[in-house]
Amino acid sequence: MFNKNEIQLKSKEEFAIMRKAGRVVALCLEEIKNQIKPGMSTKDLDKIAFSIMEKENAKPSFLGYHGYPAVICVSVNEEVVHGIPREDKIIQDGDLVSVDCGAIIDGWHGDAAITIGVGNVKPEHKKLSEITEKALQVGINAAIAGKRIGDIGFAIEKFVKTFSDLKIGILEDYVGHGIGTQMHMPPSVPNYGKAGTGPEIKVGMALAIEPMLVLGSNKVHVLEDEW
Repeated sequence: MFNKNEIQLKSKEEFAIMRKAGRVVALCLEEIKNQIKPGMSTKDLDKIAFSIMEKENAKPSFLGYHGYPAVICVSVNEEVVHGIPREDKIIQDGDLVSVDCGAIIDGWHGDAAITIGVGNVKPEHKKLSEITEKALQVGINAAIAGKRIGDIGFAIEKFVKTFSDLKIGILEDYVGHGIGTQMHMPPSVPNYGKAGTGPEIKVGMALAIEPMLVLGSNKVHVLEDEW
């Protein structure tokens, strides 16, 4: 058992199970990417993920988590994270749709997100998505055993600042996290920070590195659904 403040280190065998959970997440996201089109509801996307999880004998990480009512999160345009899928939320041409998915296999979690441009996306929105994807790889490359968690956020922030002409904001209210037998575990992994700070990165850690970038202000507010 692990206390809530302990950073969980995994064995090779445990990582193998996590990879199975990650595979299911990847299948869900890939199928959603293949099927998404204008006129679909965000609930339609949720049904796709649920069907795949049933087929793969996986449990949804999100469903029931602190009362969350769906299998995936679908955030459209100005929605940043935790968008609840709805039958009346219809995807339009030009939408930028972020889909977050988590799955459990044998008690171990996998978690990932993608952003999909639907149809004719504005060039600046496409660019934002491309930069965010590159920022993810920058963060992954900085996750080196012996370095510090702050090195990850520092690398992401430094990379994003090279695009100063686009006025990109890095969200500070939402960050990445550890993952394992729970979906959210220590340590927190901010997308900004100071090099050489934070917990030491060790072999056996599993980190969800989650760069969340916006055009303009990085200030957010929570909707009435409390998500």
